[in-house]
Amino acid sequence: MKSMIKKSFIFCLLPVYIFIFCGTDYSDLIIVENGTSQYHIVIAENPSQFEEKAAQELQSYFEKISGVALPIVADTVEITENKIIIGANSHFVELNPYIDIKSLDADGFSLKTMDNRLFITGGTDKGVLYGVYTLLEDYCGCRKLSKEVELIPEKSTLKIPQLSVKQVPHFQYRELHMPDAIADSDFANWHKLDTRQEKRKIWGMWVHTFDDLVPPKKYFKAHPEYFSLNDGKRVSSTQLCLSNPDVLELVVNNLKLKMDQKPDARYWSVSQNDTYGPCECDNCKALLEKYGTQSGVIIDFVNQVAKRFPDKIISTLAYQYSRSAPQNITPAENVNIMLCTIECNRSESIATDERSADFRRDIEDWGKLTDNIILWDYVVQFRNYLDPFPNLRVLQPNLQFFRDNNVRMMFEQGSGTSYSEFYQLRSYLLAKLMWDPDADVDTIKDDFLTGYYGAASDYIGEYITLMHDELDRKKPDLSIYGYPWGGMDSYLAPEFLMKYNALFDEAEAAVYGEPEYLERVQAARLQLDYAILELSKRNLSEEISIFEEVEGSWVVKEDMKKKLDHFISMCEKVGIERLEEHGLIPPREYERRMKEFFKSGFVEHIGLNKAVEVTTTWSTKYPVGGPGALTDGALGAGDYGANYLGFEGHEMEAVIDLGQVQPVTSISTGFCQDIRQWVWIPNVVRYYFSTDDVTYELIKSVPRKSDPETEMQIAERFIVDDLNTKARYIKVETDSYVHCPDWHPGAGGDAWIFVDEVIIK
Repeated sequence: MKSMIKKSFIFCLLPVYIFIFCGTDYSDLIIVENGTSQYHIVIAENPSQFEEKAAQELQSYFEKISGVALPIVADTVEITENKIIIGANSHFVELNPYIDIKSLDADGFSLKTMDNRLFITGGTDKGVLYGVYTLLEDYCGCRKLSKEVELIPEKSTLKIPQLSVKQVPHFQYRELHMPDAIADSDFANWHKLDTRQEKRKIWGMWVHTFDDLVPPKKYFKAHPEYFSLNDGKRVSSTQLCLSNPDVLELVVNNLKLKMDQKPDARYWSVSQNDTYGPCECDNCKALLEKYGTQSGVIIDFVNQVAKRFPDKIISTLAYQYSRSAPQNITPAENVNIMLCTIECNRSESIATDERSADFRRDIEDWGKLTDNIILWDYVVQFRNYLDPFPNLRVLQPNLQFFRDNNVRMMFEQGSGTSYSEFYQLRSYLLAKLMWDPDADVDTIKDDFLTGYYGAASDYIGEYITLMHDELDRKKPDLSIYGYPWGGMDSYLAPEFLMKYNALFDEAEAAVYGEPEYLERVQAARLQLDYAILELSKRNLSEEISIFEEVEGSWVVKEDMKKKLDHFISMCEKVGIERLEEHGLIPPREYERRMKEFFKSGFVEHIGLNKAVEVTTTWSTKYPVGGPGALTDGALGAGDYGANYLGFEGHEMEAVIDLGQVQPVTSISTGFCQDIRQWVWIPNVVRYYFSTDDVTYELIKSVPRKSDPETEMQIAERFIVDDLNTKARYIKVETDSYVHCPDWHPGAGGDAWIFVDEVIIK
């Protein structure tokens, strides 16, 4: 149910835009005084849909503020004072000396007062509607904080100051892929965002379209030469052969068929599949040598497509292997470049972070070639939507950097329709900054927190500040595909988690008697509870641990059981349906996995804390303490970020030294799989034993039981039992996918193995 909170006063945001003051009359326009008004809203006799909507919205909100509904009349009435004139109707001649409608582009607007009249004029699209919302927000004190929460002041007298304001956004397209912006067109319009529905009208095809334009199921068998040559053979699961003239004609013909079905769409994507594997045939290699990068091969092809459709814009990706700008070729005027920040670190701004130097070079190079660029940015943590993700301080400098390098369109990918950490605040900030990258971000943030959390806002603000300060101090990698343990040595260290807990205790106490505010605070606390539950799997400290030792046995702490129960119940109360991007972990599945971990997450065995030598290359990308993770007693929790040692592009071979020769009755090892992230359970695990670390004898080769092609996150233990062996050294080695198999979208890329514990009984 929509919640409307009315207040007598709210701080007005006045972003820094272009203000031009003309004339000498600076007295306020008294729109409503003591419950009466002399004003009318004037629109064209045949208004556009946005002019009509703008008039209706202005009338509606003025009535909510003052209790007075201003009449809406056509421009056939005589022009007098006490009129609010919306759009370029017959009375617009009054503005001619001051505003050129063409200069407003599509979404710009002008607010102009003159002789007790207010003119609200917009560009060719929704500008006039945006002008009304800016008037309501900046000069009347209204707020739309989320799709459920509006703040509307009550005033018996409604005044508008003298205005001469013009706003034209740099970013011509501004889409926010977040729940409120997707689900509620009123929220999107208020915040000057392009909606998904509008995108569907103007975009005929969006991204990763090679397979749609040349479907492998239809063409590969008869024409393998249409597809990439990789490692000496044609492959249907990677890309197209872009030097093949038949592929060009096929793409053009199939694209024309699609355009005929959707003639009003202007943008059409001709872009690489969401995988690797560009073609390595001689002709494609020659193009690569000519242009210096894979993007040059793509632009050569896309320019030819664009030439066939001069009235359309052909968009293509500069993504992963094709991200770097080409040499000796320029995108055609009707070719749009879509750049993606998927690899960038989020703990520092792209403009200054050395870890983002390659992307910084690429966007600067593209910006020198064209201004027809859309930037696909990523602003949440996709693998763990509720994980604390302190990227708020980089949102503004990144948008400023994009603007300064010729980006004219923005697509900010968040959590889609799913709940994610501080998504309401993040949405509010991003919407304001896409409209004006130079806006006062601290004022916007504080204004939101005050309106959304009430008396708890100071505590929530302190939590945000403390977390970001520690991130700034340590500057760890902040990945959009990270886990809570990526912050366990900085902003999610145990001592900070305890401080955050105390702040949320105070925040809840501050709004205890106000149910709406309290629920919002408790919803925000879910991110902290999630981090504590996840990090406690690592037994980081006495407070941040799942298990405790009681009378010589390891048991689950009661407060952790209660925290899990509360976390799940709050997820259901708030309406959280999934905890990560692909929806494979809903809250109840998370609960099931956690309870399984409660049962078997820590195990004692004769190899516990014994020395480990890993003779193959293990990865430092997922910090679990190195090889010691194989004998620390902590089992994995189903996903590879928890207590698993990772191997990227390498098999695993490890030797555990038990310290002395002793009986061994069983050995087991746990692995997990998530093929969407290029992670596989081994096909075979082999176990050996030795008494001298010189001569090893095979105990058993154990094959996998699970399906290597399932897209579910799964885990499997490889077990050898009923042994009657004496050994000091136990060796474990895998036979796995070192590289992604041919049937996988990442064919040829380095695959991962993740192993948790070698349990020796």
